[in-house]
Amino acid sequence: MNAVHCTDLSVAYRAEPVVRGVSLSVPQGVVMGIVGPNGSGKSTLLKTMLGLVPTLSGRAEFFGEPLSRVRDRVGYMPQRTSVDWDFPTTVRDVVLMGTYGRLGWLRRPGRAEKELAADAMAQTDVTDLAGRQIGQLSGGQRQRVFLARTLAQQPDLCFMDEPFQGVDAFSQQAIVDVLRQLREDGKTIVLVHHDLGTVPDYCDQVTLLHAGRLVTSGEVHTHFTEDNIRTAYGLAGGLP
Repeated sequence: MNAVHCTDLSVAYRAEPVVRGVSLSVPQGVVMGIVGPNGSGKSTLLKTMLGLVPTLSGRAEFFGEPLSRVRDRVGYMPQRTSVDWDFPTTVRDVVLMGTYGRLGWLRRPGRAEKELAADAMAQTDVTDLAGRQIGQLSGGQRQRVFLARTLAQQPDLCFMDEPFQGVDAFSQQAIVDVLRQLREDGKTIVLVHHDLGTVPDYCDQVTLLHAGRLVTSGEVHTHFTEDNIRTAYGLAGGLP
């Protein structure tokens, strides 16, 4: 059974199509990179899978079920720019929020949830930042904190929107280490990625988009080819 299966997903913003009839599958236990030029629909496709953007057509299934039936198995790390960093809360509280989905809104986090949050902060090397306000963090620290929040959910499937955007070398390596550990543990990761040079290092599978359309999707060693990259980036000559 695939972790994700999408059929004919289409989306429009103000009557302008941005995702056009995309169908793809993500096997369990892999890292899938969604790659393409700016404006190709990468983040929109991710949000559409998760039901955060209304569709014109199509559907997405997770482990063979609609999202509503397996929501506690699916985690989401949004783009850093979509977060209100002026909100007065600490790193510890943000990470603890990752446990709320399993608790429900009427229960307060207890010892077990606090231990999950502590473990997640240790995995992403932000334990020493636990009491700091989130607005005081660097770009790389912010990404690691929101990765920790995602880990605290204990999802089987993680969606990450540009997790390496604006991070320092230390944070990038910390995130890569977590991704590899998740994969070793049998988890599935779907991430929007922009650095073509690291796709073969970070990802097992790749989905290439051009102008909202699917160019190709599958294993990196067979689908991440020069011809497919040129098609995705609209190039007749060399690669970007």
